[in-house]
Amino acid sequence: MLRLCLALLLLPIPAAADMAYWTFDWEGAGDWRLEGAMSYPEQDGELVTGADVSCFAIRGFAGEEEVGRWGLGDLTPDTTWRLTFDPGAGAFVVEGEGIRMPQAWNMDGYGTDCGPGGFGFNIGNAAQDLCLDGRLVTESQRRPQTPFPALRADAPIDFPEGACRAAPLLSMLAPEPRSALR
Repeated sequence: MLRLCLALLLLPIPAAADMAYWTFDWEGAGDWRLEGAMSYPEQDGELVTGADVSCFAIRGFAGEEEVGRWGLGDLTPDTTWRLTFDPGAGAFVVEGEGIRMPQAWNMDGYGTDCGPGGFGFNIGNAAQDLCLDGRLVTESQRRPQTPFPALRADAPIDFPEGACRAAPLLSMLAPEPRSALR
């Protein structure tokens, strides 16, 4: 067990210089919008998926009023989470690029699973739209093919609490049999 713990401590943790940081703003219809940021370990020319992302946070607005937030730290096994980002284009993949529902950030295609008091976003074959308090916000909808660009940040982003994946808990590892501890 001690060797396993030491091995886990020696795993490389990406330094800030090895991370890519992006910010983004989405303008929906009817004065709905969201703003967000994400980071992931730098990679060469490949699409970035939700599994690659280290930190991710979004905030939703109706006019100037903040209506909801969601971060990667809120991810559970039941959360709808899909992200597809093209760093070469500096944009999120949108419908029509061969990937069905390329974005699902705490929101399924029906817009009903962001939960009571919850907030989410998705891009599917019907629209780009928001989920608020467990319901689809149809007033926010835009065409699914609408480009969704992002901006590369010049410096690391100070993410809000709850935006980053939790570090693996060493206590979750199965204990070794007692005889191995002698």
